[in-house]
Amino acid sequence: MALLPRYLYPHLPLRLMASRSHFFVHLPSFHSLASYPRYSIFFHPRTNFALKSICWFPVQNVLTPRAFMSSNITTEAFHGRKSSKAYNSEQIQVLEGLDPVRKRPGMYIGSTGPRGLHHLVYEILDNAVDEAQAGFATQIDVVLHSNGSVSITDNGRGIPTDFHPVTKKSALETVLTVLHAGGKFGGLSSGYSISGGLHGVGLSVVNALSEALEVTVWRDGMEYRQKYSRGKPVMALTCHGLSTESKDRQGTCIWFWPDNKIFTTAIEFDYNTLAGRIRELAFLNPKLTITLKKEDNDPEKSLYNEYFFAGGLFEYVKWLNADKKPLHDVLGFSRQIDGTIIDVALQWCSDAYSDTMLGYANSIRTIDGGTHIEGVKASLTRVLNNLGKKSKIIKDKDISLSGEHVREGLTCIISVKVSNPEFEGQTKTRLGNPEVRKVVDQSVQEFLTEYLELHPDVLDSILSKSLNAFKAALAAKRARELVRQKSVLKSSSLPGKLADCSSTNPEESEIFIVEGDSAGGSAKQGRDRRFQCSKRK
Repeated sequence: MALLPRYLYPHLPLRLMASRSHFFVHLPSFHSLASYPRYSIFFHPRTNFALKSICWFPVQNVLTPRAFMSSNITTEAFHGRKSSKAYNSEQIQVLEGLDPVRKRPGMYIGSTGPRGLHHLVYEILDNAVDEAQAGFATQIDVVLHSNGSVSITDNGRGIPTDFHPVTKKSALETVLTVLHAGGKFGGLSSGYSISGGLHGVGLSVVNALSEALEVTVWRDGMEYRQKYSRGKPVMALTCHGLSTESKDRQGTCIWFWPDNKIFTTAIEFDYNTLAGRIRELAFLNPKLTITLKKEDNDPEKSLYNEYFFAGGLFEYVKWLNADKKPLHDVLGFSRQIDGTIIDVALQWCSDAYSDTMLGYANSIRTIDGGTHIEGVKASLTRVLNNLGKKSKIIKDKDISLSGEHVREGLTCIISVKVSNPEFEGQTKTRLGNPEVRKVVDQSVQEFLTEYLELHPDVLDSILSKSLNAFKAALAAKRARELVRQKSVLKSSSLPGKLADCSSTNPEESEIFIVEGDSAGGSAKQGRDRRFQCSKRK
């Protein structure tokens, strides 16, 4: 608090009342002040004085105790000088290069635990799959080395290595050290018409979060190699010619060691977790072969699997429903509408009571759904309700099957390939393109309507399952309501005019109604309370 100049008012007590521009001082007798030590006046504010007079005087820029301030009185002068020294331009940090990734890794990989650790592999793996989706790669090899490192090799075109005019570095070093640098920003006019990578940060993020990274590129009959540590190159790009036998080799190999200073858990990759993701990618890309190998110092503990599925999504659904009882063969289609490629496969099973819906966008699993999933759900519900009423299988016009009833027992996989996908965040857990919902809804409706009208037996089996789900849900709802009603009656007392009996068997219970002076007395007392209820009128 700013005090008045002490040399002008040496005996000013603490009890002050203030407005914006004036002090009102309850001034005690100066004779009584003389009897108090100065420190007791200023440090004992509850000291009482006999009020003799009230002085009024203007004061500029007064700051008052908080108890007497209104909410609109500024306190900047009170805090300003001290806080301005603590927070100024020197406290504003500018993170450059790959420093933001190391400072806040969760923004780029989701977490610094096992999920984020495996996300590093997914970033490099997705880049290799983009080469396959572009039609340039047919083989990807993933190796989990015994020293905790991972290498991913593809036979695509290889990362460009020529000089980049903007960064004044090689294109290889540019994509490894500069955020938002890549060949996937131009849509159809870029190096990739369809890709899972969008932001140009995947490879550079892995580089930043790796204790060491080594990249090898085979391109134009040459082999290029460069090493990095925590995002910075530790050696210049080297190059030498390939032998005659391997001069046609093309592709890229990324070999990295995750940084234990970044990750909060042990650097250990789970073979089954990676195998699940690789299996998905092989199902989604029927022309692609992916191998996964785990090296171990003990040869008996080494693991190896090769994934290739020519049947695509149809084979994926069969694999998911291997232990179930399908109602029909796998249904599915592949179409291209307005530049969006749509692949759908679905099957209902009689012994399943929940749905399994998996959505992918440019081979990226969208675990939180998105517009492609919404389009499928809306179309399924509408088509089955319309066909059910049209075919008289749903006889009651008031019955309308909900999405939950229609999808009970359904296994459905939808994969869309979009030139400019809109994902939520770098981890890409949800697709946001609004136009995708429309084309998916339209294509699913056309396919299902045509197929089910030509195969009424399949329609009948699907609708029978859906109607059973509807009836089960209705019965469960009634049972819940009955239980709630019983619990309410059991826990609450009966109205004052109704005297209950002790028996709970309705067959032996009876009620009699009495009126008159004896209704609340002798008649009530004279009943057999075991099975007789009485009601006063």
